[in-house]
Amino acid sequence: MIGVLQYDFGEIIIDGLMLGHHEEEYKEKIGIVFDSGYFYENLTLEEMKKIISAAYRNWDEEVYQGYLKNYKLDSKLKIETLSQGMKMKYALALALSHNAEILIFDEPTSGLDPKTRQLFCEEMIDQKKHGRTILFSTHITSDLDKIGDNIILMDRGRILKEATKQEFLMGESTVEAAMANLITEGGKA
Repeated sequence: MIGVLQYDFGEIIIDGLMLGHHEEEYKEKIGIVFDSGYFYENLTLEEMKKIISAAYRNWDEEVYQGYLKNYKLDSKLKIETLSQGMKMKYALALALSHNAEILIFDEPTSGLDPKTRQLFCEEMIDQKKHGRTILFSTHITSDLDKIGDNIILMDRGRILKEATKQEFLMGESTVEAAMANLITEGGKA
């Protein structure tokens, strides 16, 4: 979906734009946060921002600076000096500063302290209120209890169940309990 790997079949269309035919417009609509490894560690936050912002026509410097202030991040700091939580906040600031309509996160809360996890979940709830679509992979099911609307349970690349959160819960009080039941039943959803 983000153009890192080639897909085998099918097509991906966002707002009428097909992946492979409208790359530039397509990527403007997406903000991505990986779990690690995509920053140049020896750069400052400001230097990294210059690289990232150049890729987006809709970059909003005021929004970016607001996130840095809100997250208490100094743009002169080198990325290698940031904690895991600070890197996640910085990645979030970058992903949210070009008015992306779709936010994609890979394990966004793993390795975060409870306060930073709560801040992330609150930010995602706010982003949902502003009409953004949020996709994220996670093993921390309590995050899905807080912010999930639709859930896809996968095991070894196979979809076991896809449903709204209410349908997914099937009478259970937490997503984790519902997932445990599905996996125990051998994926019969």
